[in-house]
Parts: sequence; structure tokens; C-alpha cells
Amino acid sequence: MNVLTDIMVPEFLGTMILLLGGAGVVANVILPGTKGYGGGWLLINFGWGLAVFAGVFVAFASGAHINPAVTLGIVASGAEELGPEIPVSFVNVLAYMVAQLAGAFTGAVLAFLAYKPHFDQEAPADIKLGVFSTGPALRSYTWNFVTEVIGTFMLVFVILAFANWPGDMGPLAAALLVTGIGASLGGPTGYAINPARDLGPRIAHLLLPIRGKGSSDWAYSWVPVLGPLVGGALGGLVASAAF
Repeated sequence: MNVLTDIMVPEFLGTMILLLGGAGVVANVILPGTKGYGGGWLLINFGWGLAVFAGVFVAFASGAHINPAVTLGIVASGAEELGPEIPVSFVNVLAYMVAQLAGAFTGAVLAFLAYKPHFDQEAPADIKLGVFSTGPALRSYTWNFVTEVIGTFMLVFVILAFANWPGDMGPLAAALLVTGIGASLGGPTGYAINPARDLGPRIAHLLLPIRGKGSSDWAYSWVPVLGPLVGGALGGLVASAAF
């Protein structure tokens, strides 16, 4: 097994595609002057779901985690492998997470470049930040954290349940699950349910030359990182007892 080619390259590319599609649909809906401006929450949900669909296909060789919470959940479930012939080890887990974070950062940069003329237009700073990272509808760090834990628990627990299904829906199952989580549980926080999905783009927002971008809201940034990690671990632990 080669850590670079078997883990890092597919996880980087899969998470990059995830964020290019996911941040792209958010930009299309909330940045003024786009063709999709005002398309609404369900368009964002479907866009993210289809971004997951594409990202899972791209990262098939590594098991298509494209999310540190999924990686941690698999470890917590007691699995012996993280992906096809990829044993659970500290080095391999770290390789997954580093590649996912780098891929998320890169995907967000590509989405920014695709919408650069629209980022140059006048818009509130929080709207521009919203393309990159999540933010709460009502700020309450405790309850926002709880929401992220619950949403990610559902994601990881159900993903691990897929292994017991006799059919093979593949990436479509993950796409529909993420779409459903967004529609049902995404309202309070924007449903990060993926530490890399939020942290990588938030770093991109900090570094990119975005006109009138304002703060990257680092005071909130721990919620969409720690909440999904806790939720993913709980999903794995419960799955180990349930299945």
C-alpha cells in the first residue's frame, strides 16, 4: 500500500470536487447577479448532495471518506480497514485527514475563481463568507454544537449501516443521505457535518483577496470542526453495537 497514491490523492481530489460543487452552488444562490441568485435552500441541498455524489466517485480508491468525521467514525466502529486493503493506523488516519483538508481548501479556491466577478460586486461580508463556511441562523455555541453532533451522527451511523444492505446504491446513497440531512437538520447551522468542508474553505476565505470580505468568524469556527468529530465518533460507536 502507498499512502500517497492509495489514500491522499483520491481523498484530496474527491474532497476538492465536493467543495467545488458545494461552495459553487452556495455562490450561485447567494451572490448577487448570478443566474441562480435566490434559488433557495433546497437548491443548495440538492447541489451539495450532487457534489457528494461526484466526490465519492472520484475518491472510490480510498473508500471515499472525503470527510474527517467519516474517517473517525470508521475507526470508532472498530473496523480493521479504512478502505480497500488500507489498514487502520495513526499514519493512515492522519493521511486521510490532511488530504481532505487540503482538498477542501483547493475546491473552495476553485469556486472563488469561478465566481470571481461576482465576489467583486458589492455584497455584505457575511454573504461572501457564507460561500466558504457555515454560520448559525441563531448563534448559540452550545446548541449549534449539539446540532452539528446530531447531524454528523446521522451521517456516519447511516453510512456505516449501508454496509449491511444487500444491494449497492454506491455514491447515490451518500448523496441522498446528505441531501436529506440538509433538508431536515441543516436549518440551525447550515450543516457542516464535515470538519474539512468548513475549516479548509474558511482558511481560503482568510487568505484569498476577496473584495470587502470582512472577518472569517474564527470565534465560531470550532463548532463545525469539533461538533462533526464528536458526532462521527458517536456514530461509529453506536454502529459497532448495532450492526
